[in-house]
Amino acid sequence: MALGVGIVGLPNVGKSTLFNALTRAQNAESANYPFCTIEPNKASVPMSDPRLNQLAAIANPEKVIKATVDFIDIAGLVRGASKGEGLGNKFLANIREVDAILHVVRSFNDDDVVHVEGEIDPIRDIEIIETELVLADLQSLEKRIERISKQARVDKDLRKEVEAMEKLLVHVDAGNPIRTYVREENDPILVTLKEAQFLTDKPVIYCANIGEDDLESPSDFVKKVEEFAASKACDVIVVSAKMESELAGLSDEERDDFLSSYELTESGLDKTVHMAYHTLGLGSYFTAGPKEVRAWTFQRGWKAPKCASVIHTDFERGFIRAEVISFNEYIEHNGEAGAKAAGVMRVEGKEYVVQDGDVMHFLFNV
Repeated sequence: MALGVGIVGLPNVGKSTLFNALTRAQNAESANYPFCTIEPNKASVPMSDPRLNQLAAIANPEKVIKATVDFIDIAGLVRGASKGEGLGNKFLANIREVDAILHVVRSFNDDDVVHVEGEIDPIRDIEIIETELVLADLQSLEKRIERISKQARVDKDLRKEVEAMEKLLVHVDAGNPIRTYVREENDPILVTLKEAQFLTDKPVIYCANIGEDDLESPSDFVKKVEEFAASKACDVIVVSAKMESELAGLSDEERDDFLSSYELTESGLDKTVHMAYHTLGLGSYFTAGPKEVRAWTFQRGWKAPKCASVIHTDFERGFIRAEVISFNEYIEHNGEAGAKAAGVMRVEGKEYVVQDGDVMHFLFNV
């Protein structure tokens, strides 16, 4: 289950620099001019999880496989993107394909790096992007209402959906993102939201890109971004793309020393991936054996058969039961054999809700 996070923002805010640093692959061109990124760059990034090392120390596997996150570097949007300005239509379509948005906001001064809007103003920059996304969704919603309304003339079941869309239209027309629209269980609008994949219905993480000089003491720019994110009930991270690019070429030991010099415990990569997991409500369960120790990504709240499908659809289709050991008990009892002997390995059925950190073995028959 790969998670796709689209990196968006105005031109020259550090998106491609951050992408290069996060993915440890310098394959997204960075340049001091707008639209140096046209085609979206994509990279699959492993998620750092210390629990894998603890499991591997016990299971002694041939290999360890981490969960991954797909990062997509989407070209900079500008005013008028919803009307096609700056190849806006193409870039907005790229955003529609991702699961979450990492909105990079320039939060540093540097006379050598031009800003498409002139002066540095993080909140203005955020609002430019948000406005363009809202306008794009407004256009999509209006077109859908027009199309479904024609079908509803002969299909009474569609009339409720049209009515629900018209209520949503009022919300969006007032400049509000769709993610703030209150929807009820069995609300007819749920059909629309699932099919349309509106841009502003996606979770957003605001990323304040700071200079190295601001690492020890947050600037007023960062405080403004944090306050704005809090007012929108969105997550926020603070990253120095420049520092991350320096980290990218270091060994693990050098990297740890570098972070320690700034009294940091994790890199921007780790913070970003972990925040993405939190924002989307994801978790990891593990399989552990002599061949491999592996992390599998699942949506929190999923039951055992659905989680089994992450490994293979046959596991869900022929699900019989799951053998489950919590991570802490697996470590405490030194592995599966010790957990069995201590009576802490549980047998769970189809209704079991998988927990983050569960060590699992699925039994199935197809």
